[in-house]
Amino acid sequence: MSLESNEPVGANLGAPAQTPASPEKGMFGIQGSGDVSGFGGLVRRKPEVVGTPKPYGSYFDEVTDALEEAYPGFADAIEKVVVDRDELTLHIVPAKIAEVAQIMRDDESLRFELCSSVSGVDYLDSDARRLHVIYQLTSMTYRRRVRLEAAVPAGGSLPTVTHIYPTADWQEREAYDMFGVVFTGHPNLTRILMPDDWEGHPQLKDYPLGGVPVEYKGAEIPPPDQRRIYQ
Repeated sequence: MSLESNEPVGANLGAPAQTPASPEKGMFGIQGSGDVSGFGGLVRRKPEVVGTPKPYGSYFDEVTDALEEAYPGFADAIEKVVVDRDELTLHIVPAKIAEVAQIMRDDESLRFELCSSVSGVDYLDSDARRLHVIYQLTSMTYRRRVRLEAAVPAGGSLPTVTHIYPTADWQEREAYDMFGVVFTGHPNLTRILMPDDWEGHPQLKDYPLGGVPVEYKGAEIPPPDQRRIYQ
């Protein structure tokens, strides 16, 4: 190849030819399995979460043993204990969540004084108990963390923990607003992000991604695949 050639250096050295871009792509130009929006056909397999046998390792055995000793209803309230990725999760019978949280905070061997988060997950196709509410607890005394998790059906209810953890006040309101979980006994269970008269709960997986009338502004949000031209 002469120095005067306009052909790029390395063009004839076995480099694969560039395939013209397809006019049809997933969102944001993604092709194949990279499109996690679902428009590319990516299907996530249902996780199978099973209880972890003892010994759990780390401080997890101490926490569960202390809870079992302090809480007579342990066997009836704890559905399973899961240790995964060095995190401890206690799956709680929904009606018992406030009782467990009270023991977790007050017992001298536990002392989980802070509830840093109350959040939700929608497992749409899992079973009748599709909505999982997760409580992240922190012991500042012992520098430990634990996760409580309770599962309810769509529109189901859980006892509030605001009288135990005041930080849960707005967090439970957000979980109610986004997922529709009712926290019985909450002092002011109203919407916190959406307008008071909004219909539906936007983080449910069967909630439409677009085309929802925004009544308080007289506008409408188009579906995601119509917001731009993905070509």
